[in-house]
Amino acid sequence: MSSPDDAAAVTTAPEADAPAPPALTWQPDRYLDRYEIATIPLGPDPDDEGPISATLIRRTAPDPGCRGAVLHVHGFTDYFFQQPLADFFHARGYAFYALDLRKCGRSLRENQTPHFTTDLSRYREELTLALRVVLGEVGAGARIIVGGHSTGGLTTSLWLDELRRDAPELHSRIEGAVLNSPWLDLQGDAVLRTYPVTMVIKAVAKVKPKQVLPQEISMAYGHSLHESAHGEWSYDLNLKPMGGFPVTFGFIDAVRSGQRRLHHGIDVGVPTLVLRSNASLFTHAYSPEVDAADIVLDVRHMAQWSAHLGDRVRVVPITGARHDVFLSAKPARESAYRALGEWLAEIGRDPDPAHATSTGVAQ
Repeated sequence: MSSPDDAAAVTTAPEADAPAPPALTWQPDRYLDRYEIATIPLGPDPDDEGPISATLIRRTAPDPGCRGAVLHVHGFTDYFFQQPLADFFHARGYAFYALDLRKCGRSLRENQTPHFTTDLSRYREELTLALRVVLGEVGAGARIIVGGHSTGGLTTSLWLDELRRDAPELHSRIEGAVLNSPWLDLQGDAVLRTYPVTMVIKAVAKVKPKQVLPQEISMAYGHSLHESAHGEWSYDLNLKPMGGFPVTFGFIDAVRSGQRRLHHGIDVGVPTLVLRSNASLFTHAYSPEVDAADIVLDVRHMAQWSAHLGDRVRVVPITGARHDVFLSAKPARESAYRALGEWLAEIGRDPDPAHATSTGVAQ
């Protein structure tokens, strides 16, 4: 499942206030029409699974004089396919980019464990490289909105906190962050979040990081989304399986370590919008109720821990939303886009919300 070989070189201009971005080669994306991809080589995998790379996706080359750009990051068992989200931003003058992280989506290679890492902070390498590329393409004066869904919401939040401290010249170009159902704590029974269980996870992760957690696989979320079941969305089930990829001890330990950092308080340093469902429902079988709740994470945790992201955080519960609020049924989806448009207007980057429809598709 490796990315295709590069085809046509494109040169990006370096920013005056940041190191020169890597020279990338853009080629048509085989999954989405009107999109292009570029491979970002990352060298040998620190988790010993061979050479790794990330994949940057863009919705065509940015228009000269674009208002800004979006850098979107997926969650676990996910990759970028949410074209209406890109259309929403593009209609409002933003260039749109998404990043399939190492061993995820378009970046997954043969004999690699999907979405496997033992340290979320390793993702900052491709996140920072992707940010430099985007800045080099959109030019001076353009500002960046960072988006993250689920695990991507946790990962990008930790990265922005690090960027604020370690690379303030890059962080100064970030306009805001949009977190779509971020994974801020471990769902399930309270005992799973206790110190003894955390130590067991850490001990197993140290000796058998790729050991799969014993848990029942649920198809309910996949069935609610995919057009082949009860949903309306088309995506590649090899990259986003109906029941999800197996969760390993090494990965869950990395997530818990990141969540503990957040629980002690971080500062993403920019206005932040957290969109989430108004309710969670945990079930392994599909029913119509699945279409109107987050059946992956506990929204109470998002409400509890969002205040630990910084001092400019707005949390908007979306009635009837799914785990990915932008893949919700139409009424909830429209509410999510409306909340996003209002927030963009308030932070000063969207003077004319009428440019886009409430469903995110340009007129």
